[in-house]
Amino acid sequence: DASTVLEGLVDREARSLMNVVFSAGSPAADTRFLALCQQAGVVGLRGHRSVGGLRASLYNAQPEAAVDRLLEVIDAFEAETSG
Repeated sequence: DASTVLEGLVDREARSLMNVVFSAGSPAADTRFLALCQQAGVVGLRGHRSVGGLRASLYNAQPEAAVDRLLEVIDAFEAETSG
């Protein structure tokens, strides 16, 4: 929610704590974000085929380091997009 570039796709009241669904604003921007993620070793973020967008799954087996890495990629994407 704090991002200036990424936007949540699910109403706050209906959000899952385990699956964060978001978009970079367009299919082209989502593709650019996914490419940056791929370069950083962050994979598996493509959203569901019927909904599109992006989805980060944060299940118990996901190490905190992976979440931290995703946040680093988000920061880099915001800097690239905003600047």
